[in-house]
Amino acid sequence: MARIALALILSLVIAVRPAAAQSVLRDAETEAFFREISEPLVRAAGLQPDNVEIVLIGDSAINAFTAGGQTVYINSGLIEEASTANEVQGVIAHELGHVEGGHAMRGADGAAEAQGISIGSLLLGALAAVAGAGDAAAGIMMAGQRAALGKYLAYTRVQESVADASGARYLSAAGISGRGSIDFFKKLQSYEFRLGIPQDDDQAFVSSHPLSGDRIQYLRDTYSKDPAWDAPLNPKWESDFKRVKAKLMGYIARPEDTMRDYPESNQSIPAHYARAYAWHKSAYPQKAAAEAEKLIASDPDDPYFKELYGQILLESGKPDQALEPLREAVAGSDNNPLIAALFGHALVATEDRANLPEAERVLKSAVVRDNRNPFAWYQLGVVYEQRGDEARAALASAERDLMTGEPDLALRHSDRAMSGLADYSPDWLRAQDIRLIAEAQLEDDEKRRR
Repeated sequence: MARIALALILSLVIAVRPAAAQSVLRDAETEAFFREISEPLVRAAGLQPDNVEIVLIGDSAINAFTAGGQTVYINSGLIEEASTANEVQGVIAHELGHVEGGHAMRGADGAAEAQGISIGSLLLGALAAVAGAGDAAAGIMMAGQRAALGKYLAYTRVQESVADASGARYLSAAGISGRGSIDFFKKLQSYEFRLGIPQDDDQAFVSSHPLSGDRIQYLRDTYSKDPAWDAPLNPKWESDFKRVKAKLMGYIARPEDTMRDYPESNQSIPAHYARAYAWHKSAYPQKAAAEAEKLIASDPDDPYFKELYGQILLESGKPDQALEPLREAVAGSDNNPLIAALFGHALVATEDRANLPEAERVLKSAVVRDNRNPFAWYQLGVVYEQRGDEARAALASAERDLMTGEPDLALRHSDRAMSGLADYSPDWLRAQDIRLIAEAQLEDDEKRRR
């Protein structure tokens, strides 16, 4: 029992880290939206926008979290539940409070205090057992574990309260209403009611967060006095939110659910977006392309509409037809690396060797501007392989292996790259760096297994 309770305490610390099994969902338009709505909040928190990243996770749970550094993770389930961009901003502001406070890194401090209580109770219980008081020993140990867990949960509740106050401060400084924050907490409270989670003092003691009702009351008192309380919502942000939410729902939801929520009678931009993904997932490429064409007709200069159209054509086996809309999407998006990687893929997929030089230029630019896209490195490796440059193909594979958490493959590919590259050339040095990183990761993995 004591070991189980101690393991629970430690698992609460580990839980703030993103699980390796969770998938990161990347979309150029969605990431641009996150950057735009979070920038004023990031600046209000005293952070630099270029150093803060908002990452979308493919998880249906209504949750957002930080895991050290300056990255905020938002679950797809939270976007699905949110009704406005202002609600999402309230969540981001709260998570930035955790970032500014370094709460993910300081979680170990709370665990250490709890672990001290736990170990102390184990020692006292052992002494009682030695003295022949078996029942007393068990009681001491169990009470100690409860006290340790309570200590850690109290620590996390303080962190949550601090993040709530910090988030309110950021919204105020940015001139953004806190109404969305209140609205989202009300949704969380309703969700807790549906799950039958009590809202009383006993629940407060065993929860890692303050009770939602208490948080709502505190934030309402804070926000209602703020000059930004009655500030109108930003119409562009709200319109963009409807677009990115519809894209996400079209991508992750069952096609029949998407068609129910966005029936063909709905001719709005978000509805065309959602149905395009639903038709594409259902293997109706002509219907998907027709929805994308309607989007382009509504705004011929929108790069994201052309990106979607090109993607549908490419994944429908028409890479030659996809080239022009994707080339225009890259140009119209200021060479967005995600769109550039898709364009590079289309160039490779044509199987026309005349397109390889352009594919190499496009993909090299994409990987320089975006260090989180293993698919772009894979495509660049294909280009090098088709051009007979086996050493750089191996180097591209090594880069991809590092990103996908496969240090053993990265080690082999970096060795292969180094054997075919000129000694101490920039690419040789990069291969050597990858080798050293891969070796260190393998050593760490070995230590953990022991």
